[in-house]
Amino acid sequence: MNKKDVLLEVGLEEMPARFVTESMNQLGSKVEAFLQEQKVSYDELKLYSTPRRLAVLVQGVAEAQEDIEEEAKGPAKKIALQEDGTWSKAAIGFTRGQGMSVEDIYFKEINGVEYVHVNKFVKGKPTMELLPQLREIIISLHFGKNMRWADNDLRYIRPIKWLVALFGSEVIPFEITNVSTGQTTQGHRFLGETVTIASPAAYEEQLKGQFVIVNPADRKEMIRQQLSQLEEDQSWIIPVDEELLEEVNNLVEYPTALYGAFNQDFLELPEEVLITSMKEHQRYFPVKDGEGTLLPYFVTVRNGDSRSLDKVARGNEKVLRARLADADFFYKEDQSRDIPFFLNKLQAIVYHEKIGTLAEKVSRIRRLSAKLSEMAGADREKQKKADRAAEICKFDLVTQMVYEFPELQGIMGEKYALQKGEDQEVARAVNEHYEPRHADDEAPETFTGAVVSLADKLDTIVSCFAVNIIPTGSQDPYALRRQAAGIVLILAEKKWDLSLEMILQTAIAVVKEDGIGEKEAELLLEELTAFFKLRIKHSLQEQQIRYDLIDAVLAGAVGSLPSLFAKAAVLMAHKEDAGFKETAEALSRVANIAKKAETRAAIKEECFMNEEEKVLYKEFLRVQEGLQETREAEGQFALLESLKRPIEQYFEHTMVMAEDAAVKENRLNQMRELAEIILEFADFNKILVK
Repeated sequence: MNKKDVLLEVGLEEMPARFVTESMNQLGSKVEAFLQEQKVSYDELKLYSTPRRLAVLVQGVAEAQEDIEEEAKGPAKKIALQEDGTWSKAAIGFTRGQGMSVEDIYFKEINGVEYVHVNKFVKGKPTMELLPQLREIIISLHFGKNMRWADNDLRYIRPIKWLVALFGSEVIPFEITNVSTGQTTQGHRFLGETVTIASPAAYEEQLKGQFVIVNPADRKEMIRQQLSQLEEDQSWIIPVDEELLEEVNNLVEYPTALYGAFNQDFLELPEEVLITSMKEHQRYFPVKDGEGTLLPYFVTVRNGDSRSLDKVARGNEKVLRARLADADFFYKEDQSRDIPFFLNKLQAIVYHEKIGTLAEKVSRIRRLSAKLSEMAGADREKQKKADRAAEICKFDLVTQMVYEFPELQGIMGEKYALQKGEDQEVARAVNEHYEPRHADDEAPETFTGAVVSLADKLDTIVSCFAVNIIPTGSQDPYALRRQAAGIVLILAEKKWDLSLEMILQTAIAVVKEDGIGEKEAELLLEELTAFFKLRIKHSLQEQQIRYDLIDAVLAGAVGSLPSLFAKAAVLMAHKEDAGFKETAEALSRVANIAKKAETRAAIKEECFMNEEEKVLYKEFLRVQEGLQETREAEGQFALLESLKRPIEQYFEHTMVMAEDAAVKENRLNQMRELAEIILEFADFNKILVK
């Protein structure tokens, strides 16, 4: 079968950089799925993107669908044939629906019943007839932000300016928002011209001649090489932030790196302020010397060639000079104020109309930090530091510097706190209490930072749940899932032996003190526990813990997170052991029978009727005592594992549901007490054993 290449390009007004890569991948995935669904074979699929275009090149596309020959099953023989031996309407309708006739029918027996069958042959359609459906793929793309233009109904990331759709040299005909497909694309906005694509295979090279590097990987490599060349020429170190590089790459079609300078006096500003001004606002790369000291230079990437770089550099220097002058002013203004001034301003900032002001939130963080410090066994000095850190943890939010540069929250708080004479750990906690800031971030290092971080995140989550701000689907405006994941990380890493349920009850009590929400504390605890279990499950999945083992350790109360994580790891380590299946089955059997216990009463040894009951009870007491003495999961599992043989012997010689009511009740109570210590470790019924 002959093959041709397919080229699909959507030309747009400049897209926001943050959407370009994801949109390119989305288009590629949809085209790939379309070809597979239509059973059109191809060799390779390549993706391209710039700020002004999304494109897919599919190489070696078959000129027609694959022919299909398949067996189709129809009604049973007794329905297909009438009493007089003629075909029924059901049989005729079935064959017509398959594009066949009753002459093609044969019978085939399935599970003792004969059914009508036909061999169906479907000739593959020409690919060119199918390709206009690519229009639906283009309009089905979804973006973080959409817009409408002119009198068009289509909502899209940016107005569509041109469309290229080729199958070989033939145009695939369709139209979107009055833009028809063709062979014509646009070169670089200032350096290039309109160009007619001779063939899909020539697309990349033809656009390169028009100052457009359509392959984003090639563009990024060009930027890297240019930065490396500047480092070599100037004896600099240019730290490359990968997120910034990705953004810059999606802002240009033809990258050229250049550098500029700024006044050395600005180096008196904190390094974080300078770097943030350069990266977040101007998309500049900072420059350092070999020892890591920031230098009064910056590197930027223009969307164009190397002509008049000196003028471009001067223009960028002028813009940055104004930015840094503003930052210098804000910094000096902040330094002229004391911390109480900023704390007072928090009273005027509403965090949420149903939750209160930032000052009220700080009050709750402070109360909750005190309780958490005590629960974690902190001494008086640590409690004092945690209290002070909680008291000032949000003061920098109302500084001029953080107002201008929100990315610096916490960072400036730590610097300002040190400048105002605060204890070093207290100042550090002001910064750390925002950690972990994202999925790949680490937990706070200091005790003070960890406690205040927990208190802040707990207050946010519990307050939001109290007023019914609960994440649904992709909606999570207060990032409650991320904050819950942060709490899980902190509790797990700090190895604090605190019950999650107790922590949540403490936070609920503090929120209720402020009269937030009308939910009953019991319902609130139930909702929060379920929410945190999902976060814990996600965390265990990231550690490659098998799903059934996760379900087993999460079946009951969460309790101590370090303990729960350790139990999951132990089960994961032993799941393939010889004898694990028998252990799980024995422990599960106890838990299952224990559900039948209707009363709760002490075990009466005088009601034991055989030796196996006595042995199991003695082993139960031994294991119960051992579990109280060891908090180490491996040791706990070993103790439970040691019950396997006594349990098997017990069931071999003992009928739990005895005719004698007193004996039956005693045996059920023995099962109940044994089940309680088993289920405290895990619900072995949830584990899939082979």
